[in-house]
Amino acid sequence: MPSETAFADPERHLIRYSGHAPFSPEVITRAAGTSVFTESGRELLDFTSGQMSAILGHSHPAIVSTVREQVAHLDHLHSGMLSRPVVELARRLAGTLPECLDKALLLTTGAEANEAAVRMAKLVTGRHEIVSFARSWHGMTQAAANATYSAGRKGYGPAAPGNFALPVPDRFRPAVVDSDGELDWRRQLDMGFELIDAQSVGSLAACLVEPILSSGGVVELPPGYLAALARKCRERGMLLILDEAQTGLCRTGDWYAFQHEGVVPDILTLSKTLGAGLPLAAVLTSAEIEQQAHDRGFLFFTTHVNDPLPAAVGNTVLDILVRDRLDERARRLGTTLRGQLDKLAARHDVVGDVRGRGLLLGVELVGDQILGDGGADRLGAAVTRRCFELGLHMNIVQLPGMGGIFRIAPPLTASDDEIARGVAILDEALTDAARDL
Repeated sequence: MPSETAFADPERHLIRYSGHAPFSPEVITRAAGTSVFTESGRELLDFTSGQMSAILGHSHPAIVSTVREQVAHLDHLHSGMLSRPVVELARRLAGTLPECLDKALLLTTGAEANEAAVRMAKLVTGRHEIVSFARSWHGMTQAAANATYSAGRKGYGPAAPGNFALPVPDRFRPAVVDSDGELDWRRQLDMGFELIDAQSVGSLAACLVEPILSSGGVVELPPGYLAALARKCRERGMLLILDEAQTGLCRTGDWYAFQHEGVVPDILTLSKTLGAGLPLAAVLTSAEIEQQAHDRGFLFFTTHVNDPLPAAVGNTVLDILVRDRLDERARRLGTTLRGQLDKLAARHDVVGDVRGRGLLLGVELVGDQILGDGGADRLGAAVTRRCFELGLHMNIVQLPGMGGIFRIAPPLTASDDEIARGVAILDEALTDAARDL
């Protein structure tokens, strides 16, 4: 049959969009809870929550019920029309945040939300220059891609002028150290802004960063760093935009990662976790900034802005996060998972570091020291393949000059047994891959 032929050679008609990363070797037919199931009948524990999004697991009954009811009642509207789910979600999101973040724009993807946030910042400040981390990932649309440095910059022509990269304060691989050989993030931050000031034409508009860099290697900002960065922004009249696509809504053990440091951004972007796997994103800011943007004619029409169907899903996500106290659960499960990963690291010389917060953790491999140049990349690929064979889906970040870093982000609804089973599979895969290389 033609359809069977297509599945036998899926790349025949699909554009490959992940650089050199291949598609998964098996077709997925369904998903439930913490697992996805292949066409051959195999179960895979999903330790990436889909695309780091399905914080409630796959096919959560409450989400399924909301989608069925809402799609039959009211799914999509003209962009100028409002619906009760949209108004309610904006109100409820504001209720989870500091009082100054009380205005919301509902969109579909993280790139779209960052695009809108940067556009708003440029309009309100009357400036155009944007600062972001040198290993950042904020999306693949124009302004978001210009602020993304971890991948996807080469071969597409010139980026927009006025985008500057800030060095990443990586504790495990420090670029600037103190007398004890530890990361000196204050001096690194000062040096970074000295370079930015030297290059700026006096038009610094905003700094767009993640509180924990995910695609940049699961790098948690050092204590005090975010507050110091906010001061740098205020001194220059810049807005601070925090991208909490992956850290927002309880994943790190707090409702929002910025709460851990007590720093409130001027603009907050949410996506991924807000829709729990469905396309929903949000931009949140103050009434003052929203008024200034409105007075200047802020325009960000998209086909699915403020759509009722995903907004209804977002309300259900908030219901479950509150009802099941998933911030507390993420803290508890994260502590359990971190402890098990630390024990795993003690058993495997190729594991150099375990880091992160809550249920967003990273495991960095250091295979180059044992296997020679490129060893970490080869080891990471082999461990990923072996995990898949043993029933665990893992995602690895491989950046130039760094070891392979596994991003571990299971759903907040995962069980203790599933957490333990996933770590046991990773343990076995590390043993097998290191032996075979």
